Parts: sequence; C-alpha cells; structure tokens
Amino acid sequence: MKVALFWIIAVGITFGAMVYQRKTGPTYPKKSELALEGKTYTFGLIRSHGGTTDCPLTFAISDTAVTGNVSFRKFPTSEEWTVVPMVRDGENLTAALPNQPPAGKLEYRIEFMKNGNSYPLHEKNATVIRFKGEVPPAFLIPHIILMFIAMLFANLAGVMALFRFRQYRLFTVVTLIFLGLGGMILGPIVQLYAFGEAWTGIPFAWDLTDNKTLLAFVFWILAVIMNWKKERPAYVVLASLVMLAVYSIPHSMFGSQLDPESGKIIQGFIHLPYLGNF
Repeated sequence: MKVALFWIIAVGITFGAMVYQRKTGPTYPKKSELALEGKTYTFGLIRSHGGTTDCPLTFAISDTAVTGNVSFRKFPTSEEWTVVPMVRDGENLTAALPNQPPAGKLEYRIEFMKNGNSYPLHEKNATVIRFKGEVPPAFLIPHIILMFIAMLFANLAGVMALFRFRQYRLFTVVTLIFLGLGGMILGPIVQLYAFGEAWTGIPFAWDLTDNKTLLAFVFWILAVIMNWKKERPAYVVLASLVMLAVYSIPHSMFGSQLDPESGKIIQGFIHLPYLGNF
C-alpha cells in the first residue's frame, strides 16, 4: 500500500507540474478573446513555428462581413509594421507570417473590421512568435518522453526519501540515468536542429533552458554520490525539490533568440523594454 501511495503522489505532482508549464510557457498558443457585435470569439495565437514554411494564421469567423489585417515586424526592433490583409476561406479568415531563421522572432497584431468599425485583438502588447528549425521526431519524441519519465522518477524518489522508504536509492539512480539521456544528450541534439546551437548554457551563454537542466543534473549527481554507500535521504529530497522548481520555470523562457541586427543568436539576454510581450 505504501508503494502504491508513493506512486500516486508522484504521478499527481508530475502531471500538476506539466499542466502548469503548459499554461505558463511562452511557446504555447496564447488564448485571446474578441467581442464583436454581441458575439465572442476565442482564438489561440501561435507563438512558436518550426520548419521552413511561413506560419499560417487561421481565425474562425463565419460572418462574411468581417475582414481583417495582420501587422508584423521583427522582434525586438522599432522598425515599421508590415500590414497584410487577411483572405477569406469559407468560414475562416487566413493570413501568414513570413518564415524567419532559427531563433528569429516576429511580433504581430491582429485587427478585425466590420461596418467601418475596428476591433483590435491586442489592446496593449503584440504577440511574439519564435521560429525554429524542424526537429526530427526520432529525436524530439524520445526527448519529451525521457524528460517526463525523469520528472516522474524524481518525484517518486523524493517522496520515498521523505518517508525513508529504502527503495529511494534505486530510483535516485534511475532518475539520473533518464535525466542524463533526455536532458543532457537528446536535449542538445534537439536544440541543435531547432536553433543551430547544441549547448547555450554555462559556461558559453545563459540560456535558461540549458542552465536549469544542468542545475538539476548536478543535484541528482550529488544525490547519487551521497547515497552510494550510506543512506542520506535529505540529498534526494533536495534534488527532487530542485527538479520540481526547474520544471516550474516555463519551458523556453529566455531561450535562444536571434539578434535582428547582427544576425547572431543570443541566449539568456533579457530585453527589458520588451518584457511585457512575454
């Protein structure tokens, strides 16, 4: 019964962290609502696009009297906005954002019109989208699965260590193995395909995704070493808390970003005037 309870707690913590990350991450679609003449429309604004194609934008508005424009420019810049009219395709209004080099960003705004009235979708900030190269599923899928498993076993080991259940030592080693495979081996491969850089963390740069993975990996190495010959559950509890904190940081926040002026990828650099767009 104890083991079953430990698994239930670990699964609950893991799924809770995943849901939180999906709701807060800067690459997941941003929910936006439009009130237009008594009717409310809900859209998911794209904030990440992979591959070499332009990024399609589709808005389901069946009212044929409604038209729209998309305005965009490179981010972060103060250059003039490019305005593109939407095209009606049945019950949808469509447009496309031009493809950018890996880690390149655009900020875009949406405006709908009907009967001479304007209905902007953005009252304050534009939506920022980051482009990336196409990552082969053979690397991306195992990376995601292994990181999920590592998080699950990290929570399990932490809960077991908290109650001094002896199997925590086994799952501490298992966590380190899965985190090493998913985060330290497949992670850089995925990033190389996506942004042309395998490692952009310490000591080369300050990419938050790389650095938080490295931090968690170091703590789990410490947990394994300190429990190799003698039981020291406190180190495993600490490592699991660090892992949970790492997963609480939205994925890709302050990640690889192309400098529009130099054409070089910069990592972990925070443009203070543009923080509101994230």
